[in-house]
Parts: sequence; structure tokens; C-alpha cells
Amino acid sequence: MYTAKGQLDRDALIRQHVPLVRRIAHHMIAKLPPNVEVDDLIQVGMMGLAEALSRYEATQGVQFETFATQRIRGAMLDELREGDWMSRSSRKSQKDIEHAVRRLEQKLGRSPLESEIAADMGMPLAEYQSLLGKVRGTQLVYLEDMAHGNDDEDGFLDRHVADSDADPLELLRDHRLRSSLVQAIQSLPEREQYIMGMYYEHDMNLKEIAAVLGVTESRVCQLHSQSIARLRAKMRSH
Repeated sequence: MYTAKGQLDRDALIRQHVPLVRRIAHHMIAKLPPNVEVDDLIQVGMMGLAEALSRYEATQGVQFETFATQRIRGAMLDELREGDWMSRSSRKSQKDIEHAVRRLEQKLGRSPLESEIAADMGMPLAEYQSLLGKVRGTQLVYLEDMAHGNDDEDGFLDRHVADSDADPLELLRDHRLRSSLVQAIQSLPEREQYIMGMYYEHDMNLKEIAAVLGVTESRVCQLHSQSIARLRAKMRSH
């Protein structure tokens, strides 16, 4: 978009790409704890979009949307790093859930029920579900886990809310890993399979999925977190 003088129309480009900022923010928020506000991510993303406009050069041979997406994600990630977005206790809770799922799968030979996971963790079902809502699900596969089996917390944010280089869809290009992940998803309880399909294949946000399933958005968040724990447990063995 250009003005009459042949210059980029910044205002028009910003208006055109506001939906892109919102889409990235809503997709990212599902991987973050409840204390992170989507409006804050959108605000930071708009600054990333403005920076992209000031730095973009068509002669670089990269489409503006691709260039802007990287800048928007980068701005959001920088903000999350500075805000220490996830507490150490929440990180531990994620691992505790994953370990409980893995123990029960080995013991039962099937995917454990929510009530069984809660019992294994020594807590009432309602408390376990509340914990799922607090930690939220994160990325399907962490590249460093697959490559090194590394459990340290260095680079935690980059693994959990990844840019395009570590995005789950990019990681799935590896055929062997893709096959294993497809099998793992097929082993999920039916409702969790639907959620993963809507979220990752159809790029629906939690609110949209909740409307389809006829449940609350917080319930979808819980089930999404639990699905991630199940998949993480299975993919670790891969």
C-alpha cells in the first residue's frame, strides 16, 4: 500500500495487519498462565508491528507479513521474558502432572482418567482441575527434549512459546516424529482429540472451541493442558 507520493502508507498497513497481531496473541495466550492478559500481548504486538514497518525493505525479498510476524512474536516474547511470566512452582506443577500421567500409563496400560491422575498426585479432583487451569498447556513438543532429553530450565520460554524456528508445526516436518505424534494424539480420549485438532489443525482459540463443545473456556483450558501432559509423556519415550 502506497500513498500518492509512492511511499508506504503506514496507517493503512497497520490497520490491515491488526488481525495478524490479534491472531498471534490469542494463539500464544493459550500457552501461558492466566495472569498474562491477551490485551497486554496485543499492545506489545502492535509495537512490534510498528517496528516492522520502520525496518522493512521490499528489496530484502521477504513478504511483509512474514517479516512482521517475526517482529510481532519477538516483541511479545521479549515482554514475557522481562515479566518473568511463569513462576518456578508452576513449572514444577507442569512436570508433576506429566510424571503422574507417565506413571499411570505404565501401570494401567491406557490413558488415565482425570480422577486417577488427581488421586496419584494426592489431591481432590477439583484441586487437580484448578491446577490444570493455572499451569495451562504448553507446546506439544520441545525441541531440546527430543534432541537431548534436557530437563533444565534454561531457555524455558523459548521452548514453550516458540517462534517459527521451534513452532510445533515446523517440528512436525520430521516424518518419524510426526508419525509418533499422530499415534499419540490418536490414543487421547475422544474429547481431547477434538480439542487438539481444533486448536492445532484449525487454528481455533479456546473460546471458539468451548462454543463448539458446549463447555466453558476454562474447561477447555484444563483439557488442553491435560492433553499436552499426556502427549509429552508419550513423546518422551519416543
